[in-house]
Amino acid sequence: MHGILLQHPCGPHIDERAAFEAIAPEKDVDGVTMHSFAAMSFALPGFVSCTPGGIMRLLEAYDVDLAGKHAVVVGRSAILGKPAGMLLLAKDATVTYCHSHTTDLSAIVREADVVVAAVGRPRLISGEDIKPGAVVIDAGYNPGNVGDVDYDTTLTRARLITPVPGGVGPMTIAILLAQTVEAAAYQLGMQRQ
Repeated sequence: MHGILLQHPCGPHIDERAAFEAIAPEKDVDGVTMHSFAAMSFALPGFVSCTPGGIMRLLEAYDVDLAGKHAVVVGRSAILGKPAGMLLLAKDATVTYCHSHTTDLSAIVREADVVVAAVGRPRLISGEDIKPGAVVIDAGYNPGNVGDVDYDTTLTRARLITPVPGGVGPMTIAILLAQTVEAAAYQLGMQRQ
């Protein structure tokens, strides 16, 4: 076995963080451990959190220049919001973290060149919250295949926007598979990590 993916969220009888931390760093292909977060934050060898890694690949594929841009990450989870902000920061974006309790969230989002929505609240962000020409990444997933961004009202204002479903989700799986291959190659002595 070369990689471990812990399906989450776990049931209430399981300490999810303890379960994540039981994964050996070299097998943490989902990038969920504290070791992976630290390695990613300091640009050291290791695995990135898959959804933030997928977001970064999307931004790169669409030639989104992040240097000097104001990125607002709405969400603060240890496996999505926080790592997404760290990866954006590593690309020279100025990052603001927000969450569902942020005072006047709309005003902060309106100033963003890049918005990453990852808070788990259906349609929390609407088109009127988006600066014209902004890039909007909706990493939220809610019952009924609804994202954290109101896609229809945002579509006319955003330069680029990811749909839910079909946007960030497939990229998460692609990063997971790529990191599993990297883990196997490393563990078999075929590649350096």
